[in-house]
Amino acid sequence: MSSNQEAGPVSTEASAHLTVAGATLLRFRDGVQARLTGSWTADQAPAVEAAAAAIAAPGEPGPRVQVDLSGLVRLDTLGAFVLERTRSEIEAAGRAVDYAGARPEHRILLREVAYRRDPPPPPRRRRLGLLDGLEALGAGLRRLGAEGLSWLGFLGEVVAACLRVLARPRRFRAASFVNQMEQIAYRGTPIIMLIAFLVGCIVTQQGIIQLQRFGAQSFVVNMIGILTLRELGVLLTAIMVAGRSGSAFTAEIGSMRMREEVDALRVMGLDPIEILIVPRILALMLALPMLGFLADVAALLGGALTSMAYGNLSFDAFLARLQAVISVRHGLVGMLKAPFMALIIGIIATSEGFRVEGSAESLGRHVTASVVKSIFMVIVLDGVFAIFFAAIDL
Repeated sequence: MSSNQEAGPVSTEASAHLTVAGATLLRFRDGVQARLTGSWTADQAPAVEAAAAAIAAPGEPGPRVQVDLSGLVRLDTLGAFVLERTRSEIEAAGRAVDYAGARPEHRILLREVAYRRDPPPPPRRRRLGLLDGLEALGAGLRRLGAEGLSWLGFLGEVVAACLRVLARPRRFRAASFVNQMEQIAYRGTPIIMLIAFLVGCIVTQQGIIQLQRFGAQSFVVNMIGILTLRELGVLLTAIMVAGRSGSAFTAEIGSMRMREEVDALRVMGLDPIEILIVPRILALMLALPMLGFLADVAALLGGALTSMAYGNLSFDAFLARLQAVISVRHGLVGMLKAPFMALIIGIIATSEGFRVEGSAESLGRHVTASVVKSIFMVIVLDGVFAIFFAAIDL
């Protein structure tokens, strides 16, 4: 019988009774009646648990247990939960349980805290490790495909918002754009130039050590020049921007989601994509090429200083050889990648921010996912561009 249904009384002739704090148990020929008394509330938790244990205790066999709530003074969620848990235990033992004398508020509370036992999971068949690996690989590829489709959908929303702003320029948030330029480009310049300088020094030093074996240490200029302009400068910049600015985008938008500020913008008739996303992505697409150029300069400067210290190569000789071996196309290859890398970082970072739910754990998880996915996709994009430029001989 349902836990919230009323039932008729059991037999009127009791064969035995037991009184505990909060309940009186009467045993009849056809079952047991538990008459609850007093307050079944959180402040009476020990007494409530003792009474529930007495009701659920296996006594004389009987097909029916009736719980009479007419004598209850107070019932809160703890008491209702203990009652429902006791009912579940008794029914699991094969006996029927019903409530009697329940007031309307009791029935509502018991229905809301209804105790349910989850069915045990089905036994998992043992399979070969290869099949498990293929299954995990397939599931990962399926998730990656779904993730890519969601990014494309989000990109479509951003492009549509940009077109709306282009049609009505007064809707563009110039103050937000300038603020993001300051945060990304101006405040990010020192750390990015320092990292690029140190990496340029390290790569040049290792290159000189290896090339000295063949007496060709002067060719380190070719290596550091082409490597920096085509790959190293923009890739280092994109990774640093993904970790620094991309994570900030996700955290800012995610915290707004947690405080329901994004929903408030929609209620006010404003488009969150136009207000929050468009200025950030445009600032990122403009700032990353600038930072990439500065990173190229810092890495080449580090290479020049290291060549002077380890390769006995003067600064003038370094510059002269650098001018001889590199051309404008090498710099263009790196600069052409930068806006696309910035777009990918912006799309991933902001979309992860919109996925944040109402907990700090969710915020941390999505910030981590934003950085990891952004760096992974930047490296994948760099590889795609490398194959493309090699195919067109650029």
